Amino acid sequence: MKVKVINRVEGRETRDGKSGLNPVKRNLDPALHPFERAVEYTRALNAAKLERIFAKPFVCDLPGHGDGVTCIARNPKRLNCIVSGAASGELFLWDVPQRRVIRNYVGHHGAVRAAAISQCGTLCVSCGDDGITRMWRCPHAPMGGVGSAADISMLEEKPVAEFQLQSSGSSRGGSRGGGVLRGIDHHLVRNVFATAGEKVEVWDHERTTAPIHSFQWGADSVESVRFNPVESDIFTSTGNDRSIVLYDIRSGSPLHKLVMQTKTNAVCWNPIEAFNFTCANEDCNLYTFDMRKLSAAKNVHKDHVSAVLDVDYSPTGREFCSGSYDRSVRIFKYDAGHSRDVYHTKRMQRVFGVRFSGDGSYIFSGSDDMNVRLWKARANQKLGTMLPREKSARAYNSALVKRYGHMPEVKRILRHRHLPKSIYKTGKLRREVTDAERRKEANRRKHSAPGSVQKKPARQKKIVAQIE
Repeated sequence: MKVKVINRVEGRETRDGKSGLNPVKRNLDPALHPFERAVEYTRALNAAKLERIFAKPFVCDLPGHGDGVTCIARNPKRLNCIVSGAASGELFLWDVPQRRVIRNYVGHHGAVRAAAISQCGTLCVSCGDDGITRMWRCPHAPMGGVGSAADISMLEEKPVAEFQLQSSGSSRGGSRGGGVLRGIDHHLVRNVFATAGEKVEVWDHERTTAPIHSFQWGADSVESVRFNPVESDIFTSTGNDRSIVLYDIRSGSPLHKLVMQTKTNAVCWNPIEAFNFTCANEDCNLYTFDMRKLSAAKNVHKDHVSAVLDVDYSPTGREFCSGSYDRSVRIFKYDAGHSRDVYHTKRMQRVFGVRFSGDGSYIFSGSDDMNVRLWKARANQKLGTMLPREKSARAYNSALVKRYGHMPEVKRILRHRHLPKSIYKTGKLRREVTDAERRKEANRRKHSAPGSVQKKPARQKKIVAQIE
């Protein structure tokens, strides 16, 4: 005789504790769930709505500067330290988690135009309108706590070295022979850095009186300079003659020169794709180039309505942020033509500097209203510890949004952004002008002889010349 017995394990049938959930048995047979896709679509729609409801990107501001913030530098070794410079000559070292100033670097007699931190994270170099490059120490701010008063208290600190070209003639007012310096960046491996002024100069830490390399190719003033994070001996500069120039320290000479229709204000290399860099241009767009093929841009990134002043890549290389004269910060995917998000506040003015944090989770912006602001890279990201159930629910919602993001209703909710009236009106006007130009070109081709009017792609339209 055969006897069948129902056997149940108590651990599988009961909840773990008072706060646990009772186990639920589900039959995954598709025949029993005819409305599965409809239920999923409704959940995706609700997830998209919740994502926009909880989109609160602003974290905090770091006040203290007496004039507009002109530059921001990220520490490559420490997540909790940044350096910000102002038009009044102030240079602050910030402890971001504690929202306080660690050091006030005293020495600049004009606006600080650029700053950079060395690869070891212990030294900072800065330059400005006084034409002298200064080097400072970056003390350690301990993560998650407060150190001794001698290490952390706000102290005025003098530079450890000053780099100034020694000319035979007399210098006026303590200014440098080379004039105003507008850009600076530190080498990612060696103890050298590059400055941008009337020409591009490469300096060594141990040599303060003369640069080890000096480059000049047409521009009477160079605006910015940036080293490649992968091929560390290659760097690029932008000049006020609308040029973008590539250099190699090993050869001691410029490599390529690209001339565009409008001036490029800043440039940043992709930290993962060693050949690609993105330029912030005066024509409200950003252009991504491959240094091996400068005849056409890889991508044109639109949405700003005024000159783009700064750009910086995330450490992952999958997205970058930009700051503009239109008082907004935008985040782009590295291969997208339009921004995925835009940040703005009522009080924020022209954004002169933007930087991603070392882990890619936050964005720092410095603007003309004397504030450094901290934003979340993902507007709906939750700060703090999440329970496992909450993590799984968020992962499920993000997967639903990704699957149904192409549907019209979900896409409309995800793309919608509230913009200030000035940005909205200017963007609308720019679209009307662009559409009118497109219609005019189409009519000119229609009423001209076949082949007489060539259509130039947008990725090549702004390029004037390429010089080897």
